Amino acid sequence: MGYIQYDGTSQLHIEDRALAHIKVVVATKLRRNESFTLSWRHTDDEPGGRSTIWVHPSIPLRFTFDEPESPPLNVKWIEQLMHTANSSGGIQLVDEMLDSPTD
Repeated sequence: MGYIQYDGTSQLHIEDRALAHIKVVVATKLRRNESFTLSWRHTDDEPGGRSTIWVHPSIPLRFTFDEPESPPLNVKWIEQLMHTANSSGGIQLVDEMLDSPTD
């Protein structure tokens, strides 16, 4: 399980595969100099609820992964995450959409 360190203090713990996809979307938005929100539900070991942070190009942000190798990326999942990023609600960590097998 990796994490996003935000503003040098706050940390969001997230599974490496999801983090790799979030990183692509966040980097794309910041490269365009776009600010946005990032929201997530608290894990079972945290008090209930959810959190949202305001992500801005001037605020330090660090992605740390447990695994040394980057996982293969799912383009459809990135598109879904980017769609949420471009909405007024900001990035919402949505479940990965897998291609259904064809017969």
